Amino acid sequence: MSSTLAAGAGLDFTLAQQLTVIALCALTAYISHMALAVFNDGVRPFLLDFIQGRTTRSATTAVSFGLSAGFIFGLGAPMALSTGVLNPWLVFLPTDILGMLAPKKWLAPILGGAWGAVVVFGLNGANDVAHDLPVDFITAMQQMSTPILFLFTLFPVLAITKQFGRKWGGVAGGLELALVVLTMRLWPKMFAGALAMAVGVLMLIALAVAKDMKQRKADKEAGVTAIVLDDDPMASLFSASAARLRRHLPLFMVLGAGVCVLAQMHIFGGGEATSFLIAKGQYTEAAQVDFYRVFGFIPLIATTALASGAYGIAGFTLVYPIGYLMPNPFLAAIVGAVVFALEVLALSSIGKVLGKLPSVRDSSEHLRSAIGDTLQLAILFGSLMAANAMGGGLGILVVGGLYLLNDAMGRPVVRMAAAPAAVIVGGILLNVLYWLDLFTPIKG
Repeated sequence: MSSTLAAGAGLDFTLAQQLTVIALCALTAYISHMALAVFNDGVRPFLLDFIQGRTTRSATTAVSFGLSAGFIFGLGAPMALSTGVLNPWLVFLPTDILGMLAPKKWLAPILGGAWGAVVVFGLNGANDVAHDLPVDFITAMQQMSTPILFLFTLFPVLAITKQFGRKWGGVAGGLELALVVLTMRLWPKMFAGALAMAVGVLMLIALAVAKDMKQRKADKEAGVTAIVLDDDPMASLFSASAARLRRHLPLFMVLGAGVCVLAQMHIFGGGEATSFLIAKGQYTEAAQVDFYRVFGFIPLIATTALASGAYGIAGFTLVYPIGYLMPNPFLAAIVGAVVFALEVLALSSIGKVLGKLPSVRDSSEHLRSAIGDTLQLAILFGSLMAANAMGGGLGILVVGGLYLLNDAMGRPVVRMAAAPAAVIVGGILLNVLYWLDLFTPIKG
């Protein structure tokens, strides 16, 4: 598998793709304005107070901006520029903010559509300008591909180790390493981590389910029974939230269709690793990667949706891998609508099932934590590789220094987004030094 992308990776979109992005941004901004769904999982719990009138639109907008800005400019934009593939941080986080910001219902889709136009028309111009600079930091950022793809493979191992201890973690690590080597040897055109991740995630789920079944058997033998209170206030809240979402089922079906079509067009990747795989044309492997991520987010999205009355813009994110594999946008629209309908209708049942499987819920937490840990290291390492490619030791000094300075200042830019943002700032600074005749760009 090629470790880098083609040097000319760009953001040229067809008219159909441009219209899809603009229309989807308009729709997601409208849905955010209605407080029916947002992409940022951290914002969703705050929406309950807004829905119930205990806080203002401006206050909720401030929360959304504070939790999202770093990801938009520090991760979303750099990833799109370096891969030539759009991502949810760039497409959906801004529409969370713009939709909530809009004081009138009719203004929300206009603001969202305007952002979509900025994305499809503005990014390509920025990409062309960056490639023409003496220090091409956009091409240098493609160095992030290899560490992100390969270190991401380890997230099931970390999750297993955290939840089930060093013994099982060691078994999972050895098994994944063997599978990566085997895949590279026997199927060199396949993403080397695909099979290893599949086995790792299945192993984690099997261990969690086995633990829950063992505990339920022990409780049954001990005569322990669960007490269910019909007037439980949380149960009432969950029921009201699920009913609120079901009332807007047609709108969610349109949303599911739109997100699935965007994924089917192969101009969008649901995650960091997925963006690079989409850029390389490895759509099946991208579908695998995003499918495994689903297991880490279903419990979080389901519980926050039931607690707040607001769903996720991408739902359980199942529409991502499904979209990558669809043969045409028409079928993608139909399947995406059906998937979203089933998700919304099943929310209450999913919440009840998760309540009976505490170890599976814990596995979800560990998976998300492990995904964050692996990507944080991979993005930092890849950013330093990019810094070396564009400026050698001076590049590493500038980019690494900006990253450390961000940490020392209390992380005004979230840690995961700080390194890519530092590459862009460092690249601009190296170009300035070149124009001042103080730096000679590295060739090749």
